[in-house]
Amino acid sequence: MEDSQKLALFHESGIFHFNDSNTVFIDPVRVLNRSYNRHTVSPSTYYPRFFQTLTPKTSISTTVSSSPTKRKRKKRKRSPKELNEREQIAFQRHQELRPLLVKAHECLLKSSGLLDDLRTLRSGGDSCCLKEKCEGDEQCLVELAAQSPELVLTLNLRVLETDKDLGDSPNVQYCEQRSILPAFNNLVVNDMEDDAVVEILNNHYIVPRESCFYMSDLGQIRNLIPAHTDCGFNLIMVDPPWENASARQKSRYPTLPNRYFLSLPIKQLTHTEGALVALWVTNREKLRSFVEKELFAAWGVSYAATFHWLKVKANGSLISDLDLFHHRPYESLILGYSPGKVKHSDNRSKFKPLKDDHVIMSIPGDYSRKPPIADLLQEYIPGIKPPQCVELFAREIMAGWVAWGNEPLHFQSSRYFIKKMDS
Repeated sequence: MEDSQKLALFHESGIFHFNDSNTVFIDPVRVLNRSYNRHTVSPSTYYPRFFQTLTPKTSISTTVSSSPTKRKRKKRKRSPKELNEREQIAFQRHQELRPLLVKAHECLLKSSGLLDDLRTLRSGGDSCCLKEKCEGDEQCLVELAAQSPELVLTLNLRVLETDKDLGDSPNVQYCEQRSILPAFNNLVVNDMEDDAVVEILNNHYIVPRESCFYMSDLGQIRNLIPAHTDCGFNLIMVDPPWENASARQKSRYPTLPNRYFLSLPIKQLTHTEGALVALWVTNREKLRSFVEKELFAAWGVSYAATFHWLKVKANGSLISDLDLFHHRPYESLILGYSPGKVKHSDNRSKFKPLKDDHVIMSIPGDYSRKPPIADLLQEYIPGIKPPQCVELFAREIMAGWVAWGNEPLHFQSSRYFIKKMDS
């Protein structure tokens, strides 16, 4: 397919497939915007680090100081011989993966049309923001749980009326339906084909079509288990709040020790015909070892493959040196299958095999925000179509999904959206 055709598809879907490669580029803003009718995701709030680097406040002329500054001590690079056992395993894992990442990055650098498109990201139409986005402090949903607040769910009901003056042509009207519900420990459902608005203590959140969320702490997660296994989930996405010194120091979000994740009820959440389990992990070898030796076994999940998320800037360069030991510019998505209860005569044909050669590139959003990759997993999801999907420890909601966590509305705040002019 010609680049011009792929770019046209990219503008619609937000996904760019490179020829003869299992490498794709994703624009999360375009992907997420397919979930909304009355709103669009704001590029400047999705990519805050990218936009900050382009503002006059951070230009060289205003940041250079005339006063002397302390020089940062340059850390001496350690040779592989000086690494401890766990670091040596991580180093070897990186060396094996490195050629795949380099090849994927070369695909991006050779695609001049896509790079030109990325450089215009700033002009994505961000001039008209929601009023609520620009006012007030962002409330902490985790702290809010102790207050047990109620929420107001506003649904737009689409009503077709026939106007006699216009013949038989239907006239589309919208009327609002409001419900007052508990904000926490309650399944909140938007079953309409339109965006819904949730209000909690005068703060507004945009909920995509045909989605729902359950906001609670880990102790309430079993309330999410369906009464019948044929109502379970075919895709289970997990983005745990792994213990992380950076997150803790910056007070980004509360983290949990690894042992807490062993009790997640993956088996009970799995659909009768099985589920694809997708788990986000960082490059810490301690986490990789924990997943491979303990976590998947506790969940009853069989390992299938590992995909990789390579983070780039809008000019196509990597966000950091590929070989930087503690801050490598990629994360991993470990995939496995939860078997369900349907027995097949040939277990090997029950689930579609995956390969460890998929690379996903994107410009990273805000801290801890992962790119929406459900489209890339569709062909590997077992069971019914369209699949039933759930994200655990979610901080945003996708259309058609169930989102569970103690702050699934975090990135649904109206400050992250632009209201369409005709809405």
